[in-house]
Amino acid sequence: MSDKKNLNDIPDTGHLWDGNLRELTNQPPKWWMNTLYLSGIFVVVYFILYPAIPLINGATKGVLGWTQMKRLNETVVEIEKIRAPYENKLKGMSATAILADDELSSYVVRSAKVLFGDRCAGCHGTGGSGNPGYPVLADDDWLYGGSVETIQQSISSGRNGMMPGFGAMLNEQQLNELTQHVVALSKGGEHPVGKELFTTQGCAGCHGMDAKGMQMMGAVNLTDAIWRFAPGTEESVKYTIKYGVNAPGAEETRNAEMPGFQQQLSETDIKKLAVYVHKLGGGQ
Repeated sequence: MSDKKNLNDIPDTGHLWDGNLRELTNQPPKWWMNTLYLSGIFVVVYFILYPAIPLINGATKGVLGWTQMKRLNETVVEIEKIRAPYENKLKGMSATAILADDELSSYVVRSAKVLFGDRCAGCHGTGGSGNPGYPVLADDDWLYGGSVETIQQSISSGRNGMMPGFGAMLNEQQLNELTQHVVALSKGGEHPVGKELFTTQGCAGCHGMDAKGMQMMGAVNLTDAIWRFAPGTEESVKYTIKYGVNAPGAEETRNAEMPGFQQQLSETDIKKLAVYVHKLGGGQ
């Protein structure tokens, strides 16, 4: 209501409250009414130009023929034009060569982030931080090696390492002593009886006499306090020793298999992922 008018000159409805409160019939300001009229005109123009009114089998098309899908497809074409020079270079390059090219590797990291989120983050976590039961990709601890070529091979062909369970070969006391030795190794120590079992029962054949693991076999380093199966307590370690990993015919064995993506992803996409994982911070 305008403050330029004398309230006594404004017509009212005849309703009066508390002796001096009148219900006025003052019109809204002109700017407000003009805005209302312009809004109505805008709606009419919008309905003519764009899809707007629902019908039984669809909606009005609009004279511009605009649709969200059409705009999406146009945007994809625009993006592909920007990506094309980089993508064409990638096809003829190895993952090692891509990693050595700062411009290309920077492009690949941005491009492969979506690939990683779609294909890898479900197990390895956002940014390679790892989920329970799955390896962290952002540290420098690798089962099979952290070179970009090895990472590419892991992504392409998958990994399915195997550790036998020792539950049928060792009694409860021996299992406990071997477990204590493995836990002690991660803290820089050892268990005398467990150490002998570690050697005589074949553990050193895969994990090495120094227990630092053998990457060619995917055998873990037992001295670094990084546990393939968290939390690395005696109970957890004992379970792994007793039932093994991917042990054939053992229902209680730990399941730890990474699928290969060579049938699902192009060679270029696999190279992108290899470079991306390598640059997460733990590549060797």
